[in-house]
Amino acid sequence: MSDKVKYELEFVVKSSASLLFKYLATPSGLSEWFADNVNSRGEVFTFIWDDTEEQAKLISKKRDQFIKYKWLEDEDEESYFEFKIEIDAITKDVALIITDFAEEDEVEESKQLWESQLDQLHGLIGS
Repeated sequence: MSDKVKYELEFVVKSSASLLFKYLATPSGLSEWFADNVNSRGEVFTFIWDDTEEQAKLISKKRDQFIKYKWLEDEDEESYFEFKIEIDAITKDVALIITDFAEEDEVEESKQLWESQLDQLHGLIGS
Protein backbone atom coordinates (compact mmCIF):
# COMPACT_ATOMS: atom_id res chain seq x y z
CA MET A 1 0.00 0.00 0.00
CA SER A 2 1.27 3.41 -0.90
CA ASP A 3 1.71 6.28 1.55
CA LYS A 4 1.95 8.67 -1.36
CA VAL A 5 -0.88 10.78 -2.72
CA LYS A 6 -1.50 11.15 -6.45
CA TYR A 7 -2.09 14.69 -7.71
CA GLU A 8 -2.44 16.44 -11.05
CA LEU A 9 -1.57 19.92 -12.24
CA GLU A 10 -2.72 21.48 -15.50
CA PHE A 11 -0.97 24.29 -17.36
CA VAL A 12 -1.96 25.98 -20.61
CA VAL A 13 1.08 26.16 -22.87
CA LYS A 14 1.23 28.30 -25.98
CA SER A 15 3.12 25.81 -28.10
CA SER A 16 2.55 23.06 -30.60
CA ALA A 17 2.26 19.57 -29.13
CA SER A 18 5.32 18.40 -31.06
CA LEU A 19 7.55 21.22 -29.78
CA LEU A 20 6.33 20.74 -26.21
CA PHE A 21 6.92 16.99 -26.44
CA LYS A 22 10.60 17.58 -27.27
CA TYR A 23 10.98 19.45 -23.97
CA LEU A 24 9.37 16.53 -22.09
CA ALA A 25 10.93 13.51 -23.78
CA THR A 26 14.52 14.36 -24.76
CA PRO A 27 17.55 14.81 -22.51
CA SER A 28 18.40 18.13 -24.18
CA GLY A 29 14.83 19.41 -23.77
CA LEU A 30 14.53 18.30 -20.14
CA SER A 31 17.90 19.83 -19.25
CA GLU A 32 16.66 23.24 -20.37
CA TRP A 33 13.93 23.47 -17.71
CA PHE A 34 13.59 20.37 -15.51
CA ALA A 35 17.14 19.62 -14.35
CA ASP A 36 20.61 21.11 -14.66
CA ASN A 37 21.63 18.23 -16.91
CA VAL A 38 19.97 15.09 -18.25
CA ASN A 39 21.56 12.05 -19.85
CA SER A 40 19.94 8.90 -21.14
CA ARG A 41 20.99 5.35 -21.83
CA GLY A 42 18.16 3.54 -23.51
CA GLU A 43 15.12 3.87 -21.26
CA VAL A 44 17.04 5.14 -18.21
CA PHE A 45 17.33 8.89 -17.79
CA THR A 46 19.80 10.43 -15.33
CA PHE A 47 18.68 13.80 -13.92
CA ILE A 48 21.34 16.00 -12.34
CA TRP A 49 20.71 18.97 -10.01
CA ASP A 50 23.80 20.57 -8.41
CA ASP A 51 25.36 17.62 -6.53
CA THR A 52 22.27 15.41 -6.69
CA GLU A 53 21.72 12.72 -9.28
CA GLU A 54 18.56 10.66 -9.72
CA GLN A 55 17.59 8.08 -12.31
CA ALA A 56 14.19 7.43 -13.82
CA LYS A 57 13.04 4.76 -16.22
CA LEU A 58 10.92 5.65 -19.20
CA ILE A 59 7.79 3.53 -18.67
CA SER A 60 5.69 4.47 -21.69
CA LYS A 61 5.21 7.21 -24.25
CA LYS A 62 3.16 8.15 -27.26
CA ARG A 63 4.67 10.85 -29.44
CA ASP A 64 3.14 14.30 -28.94
CA GLN A 65 0.63 12.89 -26.39
CA PHE A 66 2.27 11.63 -23.19
CA ILE A 67 5.40 10.33 -21.53
CA LYS A 68 5.62 8.50 -18.21
CA TYR A 69 8.69 8.02 -16.00
CA LYS A 70 9.36 6.10 -12.77
CA TRP A 71 12.10 7.08 -10.32
CA LEU A 72 14.34 4.03 -9.87
CA GLU A 73 15.01 4.69 -6.18
CA ASP A 74 11.32 5.11 -5.34
CA GLU A 75 10.21 1.98 -3.50
CA ASP A 76 6.54 2.82 -4.08
CA GLU A 77 5.59 0.53 -6.96
CA GLU A 78 2.52 2.57 -7.88
CA SER A 79 4.12 6.01 -8.13
CA TYR A 80 5.38 7.66 -11.32
CA PHE A 81 5.40 11.06 -12.95
CA GLU A 82 3.72 11.72 -16.25
CA PHE A 83 3.49 14.56 -18.73
CA LYS A 84 0.31 14.45 -20.81
CA ILE A 85 -0.46 16.84 -23.66
CA GLU A 86 -4.10 17.56 -24.40
CA ILE A 87 -5.41 19.77 -27.19
CA ASP A 88 -8.84 21.36 -26.78
CA ALA A 89 -10.98 20.32 -29.76
CA ILE A 90 -12.64 23.73 -30.05
CA THR A 91 -10.05 26.32 -29.02
CA LYS A 92 -6.98 24.27 -30.02
CA ASP A 93 -5.35 25.37 -26.73
CA VAL A 94 -2.56 23.04 -25.64
CA ALA A 95 -2.59 21.90 -22.02
CA LEU A 96 0.18 20.10 -20.19
CA ILE A 97 -1.15 17.85 -17.44
CA ILE A 98 1.40 16.67 -14.91
CA THR A 99 0.61 13.67 -12.73
CA ASP A 100 2.91 13.02 -9.78
CA PHE A 101 2.95 11.46 -6.33
CA ALA A 102 4.13 12.89 -3.00
CA GLU A 103 3.85 12.20 0.69
CA GLU A 104 0.60 13.72 1.96
CA ASP A 105 2.39 16.45 3.94
CA GLU A 106 4.58 17.33 0.91
CA VAL A 107 1.91 17.70 -1.81
CA GLU A 108 1.69 21.52 -1.65
CA GLU A 109 5.48 21.86 -1.69
CA SER A 110 5.68 19.50 -4.67
CA LYS A 111 3.02 21.47 -6.54
CA GLN A 112 4.95 24.70 -5.93
CA LEU A 113 8.11 23.08 -7.27
CA TRP A 114 6.30 22.00 -10.45
CA GLU A 115 4.86 25.51 -10.86
CA SER A 116 8.35 26.97 -10.57
CA GLN A 117 9.70 24.48 -13.13
CA LEU A 118 6.85 25.25 -15.51
CA ASP A 119 7.62 28.97 -15.26
CA GLN A 120 11.04 28.13 -16.70
CA LEU A 121 9.47 26.04 -19.46
CA HIS A 122 7.04 28.86 -20.34
CA GLY A 123 10.02 31.22 -20.59
CA LEU A 124 11.78 28.88 -23.00
CA ILE A 125 8.87 28.44 -25.37
CA GLY A 126 7.68 32.02 -25.07
CA SER A 127 4.27 31.40 -23.55
